[in-house]
Amino acid sequence: MYLRYVYVGVFALLILVLAACAFSARRHHTDLGRAVAWVDLAFIPPILGNALIVLAKRRILALVGCYIYFTGMDLVVFALIGFTEAYCKGAGRNPKAPWWVKWLLLADAVQILVNPFTKHVFDVEWTVYQNQVFYIIKALGGLAFHRILDYGIYLAIIIYFTVITFRASQIYRERYTIILVSMIAVGIWEAYHIISRNPVARSKIGFGILGVVTYYFSIHYRPLKLLDKMLSGIVSNGKEACFIFSPRGRCVWVNKAASILVGVQEETCEKAPEALEYLFNMKLRKGNWSEQRITGTGDYAKYYLFENKGVFNEKGVANGYYLKISDITKEQLRIRKELFEASHDRMTGMYNKDQLFKIIRQTVDVHKETDYMILYINIKNFKVVNDIFGNDFGDYAIKCFAEKMKVTFSKKSVYGRLGGANFGVLISKDEFNPTLIEKELGLLNVKQGTMKFPVQSQAGAYEVDREEKDVDTMFVNARLALSTIENDDSIHMAYYDDKLKKEILWNQEITTQLADAIKNRDIRPYLQPIADSDGGIVGCEALARWIHKEYGFLPPFRFIPSFEKNGMITEVDKYMWRCACEILSKWKERGWQLFISVNISPKDFYYMDVPKYIKGLVEEFGLDPKQLRVEITETVMVTDSDKVVSIMDEFRNYGFIIEMDDFGSGYSSLNMLKSLPVDVLKIDMNFLGKADDEERADTIVKNVINLSRDLGLTALTEGVETQNQYDLLADMGCKLFQGYYLSKPVPTDEFEELVIVKNK
Repeated sequence: MYLRYVYVGVFALLILVLAACAFSARRHHTDLGRAVAWVDLAFIPPILGNALIVLAKRRILALVGCYIYFTGMDLVVFALIGFTEAYCKGAGRNPKAPWWVKWLLLADAVQILVNPFTKHVFDVEWTVYQNQVFYIIKALGGLAFHRILDYGIYLAIIIYFTVITFRASQIYRERYTIILVSMIAVGIWEAYHIISRNPVARSKIGFGILGVVTYYFSIHYRPLKLLDKMLSGIVSNGKEACFIFSPRGRCVWVNKAASILVGVQEETCEKAPEALEYLFNMKLRKGNWSEQRITGTGDYAKYYLFENKGVFNEKGVANGYYLKISDITKEQLRIRKELFEASHDRMTGMYNKDQLFKIIRQTVDVHKETDYMILYINIKNFKVVNDIFGNDFGDYAIKCFAEKMKVTFSKKSVYGRLGGANFGVLISKDEFNPTLIEKELGLLNVKQGTMKFPVQSQAGAYEVDREEKDVDTMFVNARLALSTIENDDSIHMAYYDDKLKKEILWNQEITTQLADAIKNRDIRPYLQPIADSDGGIVGCEALARWIHKEYGFLPPFRFIPSFEKNGMITEVDKYMWRCACEILSKWKERGWQLFISVNISPKDFYYMDVPKYIKGLVEEFGLDPKQLRVEITETVMVTDSDKVVSIMDEFRNYGFIIEMDDFGSGYSSLNMLKSLPVDVLKIDMNFLGKADDEERADTIVKNVINLSRDLGLTALTEGVETQNQYDLLADMGCKLFQGYYLSKPVPTDEFEELVIVKNK
């Protein structure tokens, strides 16, 4: 009686230990940890089943134990397959059991579970063992299949582990060997139990031991002796110099790299501290610390990293300390190179924009008593240099200009390349000499081989206001000063002043107010009449005027140039086009057949699809496209002729009439007329010239009018201010007229009254 409960107690203890191991393994949250947990859990059913068989005094309990035992064995084999797949990855293999093996295990479990009905797998019978009644298993045909399948797979796993053990590296071999031996021992013990038909399955104790061994060697075990040996070899032959010291500071061991560094051998390593202190001009000390040291200078400089660490035993008592010295010269040179490249322009070696702004901010903050100037320097027409001579010569010109800057400005100045052909300088007012700067940098002759080009530069100057903390704003101000002279080659230096500041503030103010001005219709279309040779008004040009709530009537020169610079002119133009369509729609209801000419600004082409937008307005208001004429300046046609021609063709194909505005203000007007798809030529009255050139001017205008007629174009002269000019132009054959002689631009209601009067 006593024997039965001893074994049941052992089995119960094994079940608890396996459950604890499974729980611990599962907490590692790795594939191997999960696989080990499943193996340990899988060992529990066979042990539990055998405990019930040993404990059974009735046949039904023995049968229940058998079912748990046999299905548990399928679960064990299934878990071992998963464990093998996860565990053997550590040896560089990726094992994968055939899919059908797992299906066979499932089929075997099913055939065991149907045994109560089929009676083909097993039965139980009682026997007497050590004067006690125990139940033993009576094998039938189905059990043979079960054992062949389970133990066959188990044998295959052992064979696979054997192969892996021989192929694995030394650091893995010890772990594989222990688990392999354990699996072989458990397999032999289980086979002996089956053959002996002993009613007490002591081999299940082996299951528990195998589960614990699997858990320990998979999760916790580290081959410390082997690792110590390997680490010792690594340290001995490593590139870093290592010195080991006793607790009192006596050097007791050095590796090869340390011997070479300080010139001592392992036998004479106690001299190493003196050599280190002499070579690196430092005092060695205990504790945890690290620092960098440099030997040599210039190109012969070498950089070393010292790392000192204390070594303590498990009780916290110091066993000594070790010093590791690494040669970090390559790394330091790489870092210095990267830092230089990150803060300097690669082409010129100057500061780049970000670093220049940073150094300028620091310099101004540190030298609080010094007054400074900011210079924004630009090489004029640099694109021409690249287009004519190529990028290589352009790069060479940039380098030459940068070298000239380094000579011109003292070391107290801060300078760098802002990008492209633009440079920035911070210079004290005491050193600021505009005459010298203009002399040295205003014109620089760059020569490379047979190529030679005079590089001209201009600069915008801004006196630093210490209340202004943003360096970027300082350069914006200097750039604004430069923009005032960009079209004048005779001036090389411009200054940011109060007038320019007021202009900037004004631009900012009206820009922020534009949206509300359009919404409230404070910006309005003023219409300037266009008359024919009989004096009747046939149309008008829509011009923007701003009735400001604070400043009253604003003429176009107060706001149009600002919006053209910042691109907001597009919003004004879209609003004016809509206003023109609204007016035409009302005239259509009144039966008027007048047209309105609207201007298209150059920047409109960059921000939207102009033809699509204007066609959309015409369709929205149900207008004849001929009523809304579009004016494009000659300047736009010259600068981007191909794009503009395609846009003009799109307009004409839809039915719009195209007007070329400001004819005569450009350089290629006559040459362009033969290819441009225009309908109306608006002649600039500047052609008429001054009084002393009146005869020649008349001849030019007459021939332009005749040329336009021969080309099938309608001539419209703008700027007509007197009766004599009107009569003269009419005699020359001009068809349409616009100017103060007829009327200045007026509000819509005044224009409509004028139409009624003129067209009676």
